Amino acid sequence: MKPIGDVIRNVSIPKDKLGANNGTIRITRKEDVRCPICNDAGYLRADVPPGHPSFGRLFPCQCKKLEIDERRSEELKRLSNLDAFTSHTFDDFDPAIPGTSEAFEAALAFAQEPDHRWLLLAGPCGTGKTHLAVSIATYAMQWHHMSVYFAVVPDLLDHLRATFDPNSGSAYDDRFNAIRNAPLLVLDDLGTENATPWAREKLYQIINHRYSEQMPTVITTNVEIRKIDERIVSRMLDHRLTQFIQVDADDYRRPGDTHRVRRGRR
Repeated sequence: MKPIGDVIRNVSIPKDKLGANNGTIRITRKEDVRCPICNDAGYLRADVPPGHPSFGRLFPCQCKKLEIDERRSEELKRLSNLDAFTSHTFDDFDPAIPGTSEAFEAALAFAQEPDHRWLLLAGPCGTGKTHLAVSIATYAMQWHHMSVYFAVVPDLLDHLRATFDPNSGSAYDDRFNAIRNAPLLVLDDLGTENATPWAREKLYQIINHRYSEQMPTVITTNVEIRKIDERIVSRMLDHRLTQFIQVDADDYRRPGDTHRVRRGRR
């Protein structure tokens, strides 16, 4: 492929076309170019003969792909709203609380090596599942520099419904694809959604895509597994991919042992 910048440099431009009053054309000096591959054009033209399927097509350069990835990462971080869970870290979790040590160890191990694995945390409300899920997300961002999308499932489906416009689907499609292709996806409270058939189908599409591609995924649920869409259950309980942890602990929100309410947990 030929850099677009090189193509531009070979174009003969009359001097009278370069005047300030006629619209200035700026060509970056070679010593100021940041990307030597495309000369900062952002795209490359395929160096193929006429008649070739790629003739005349432009392809994004590596620098443009990196720019797009960084922009998507920031967008996913903004949508995740993890700033609301600043106290949810592994250091703030107390695995000495009865019934939580296995979930803690599994979550920490997943956070340290998240590639091509799923983690499913199931159990009653108030047993620390969300705390651990958020801890995984923040750990992955901090130590692996991964792009992460965290969402409470009912909120995710509400968001998808609100942004869907059949008359202008490009923005929605971009957002949907960014979510389902997030390097790490964390879905909290699966099964608590009151979903329409359309929303259920979108949720299935997200999970099925990540199952097929074996993309790192964390799921928490506080409902009985049999109440979840059986298509989703079949995938998230695949023992070849998923580590399933049943969290058998007391609800910290109920009055009782003050040791259990020392840290905020969901």
